[in-house]
Amino acid sequence: MLLEQILNGVMLGMVYALIAVGYSLVFGILRLLNMAHGSIFAFGAHMALFAVAMQWGMPAAFVFSILMTGLLGMAMDRVILAPLRAKNAPNITCLISVIGVSYIIQNMLMICFDSTKKTFPKLFDFGNVEIFGVTLTSAQIMMFLIALVFLVILTIIVNKTKIGLAMRASRENSKAANLMGIDVKKVVTFTFFLSGMCAAVAGVLVSGYYQMVYCTMGTDAGLKGFSAAVLGGIGVLYGSVVGGIVVGVAEALAVAFLGGSFRSAIAYVVLFLVLLIRPSGLFGKDNIDKV
Repeated sequence: MLLEQILNGVMLGMVYALIAVGYSLVFGILRLLNMAHGSIFAFGAHMALFAVAMQWGMPAAFVFSILMTGLLGMAMDRVILAPLRAKNAPNITCLISVIGVSYIIQNMLMICFDSTKKTFPKLFDFGNVEIFGVTLTSAQIMMFLIALVFLVILTIIVNKTKIGLAMRASRENSKAANLMGIDVKKVVTFTFFLSGMCAAVAGVLVSGYYQMVYCTMGTDAGLKGFSAAVLGGIGVLYGSVVGGIVVGVAEALAVAFLGGSFRSAIAYVVLFLVLLIRPSGLFGKDNIDKV
């Protein structure tokens, strides 16, 4: 029973890790909490639902969702945040702006797709798999593997490519990066694109797992992803992954032993306990000098 719940939590935690990485990518460069990330997560799920309704097939729907959500992230930076940065607006102004963007996205989804819960097709259904005597569904296995592959690709992009080097240089010192010929504006925009992609992948996986999509689905998932990012040390890529898994396992154990009403609360209980001991998170530092 215990092992089963732990494995279930790890599977779900990988999706929370994807959401958390989206927060960490933006925070790592701008020191900004992108509180619109939950709504972007819901947008990605709805874009996939739209493509499915158009009978494009699930692979095409997945790609369409990733591209559209990434473009939404880029648009939010270019239209809202870049002008504010150009005016040297304080972070609190940017934070309030992205919160406003979150509600705009959420309400646009309600207008375009209505506010009811909608059925989403099951992504994977090829039977069950037994691991260490625990039976896991094909949906859980594939959700874990897709999230893992995407996180590995993201890590390679950040740590092994030229654009990743530019991202890390911009994070350390944006003025010096500009002097070295790095277009920091483009780097920031690309970072928002990657963050949007993370939200889209997580949104499609969660929608396929629960077979449900609704406009406010990003509120709870976004807060759990944020908790995972802070728990691992926001701005630290691998910390977000660990934080996501911890939140997922804690949630699964809470549901099993305390009941479903504790599903959402347990993530914040764990977060508070960790931050009381280590305010910067499990792997974070006061100056957040890692990605």
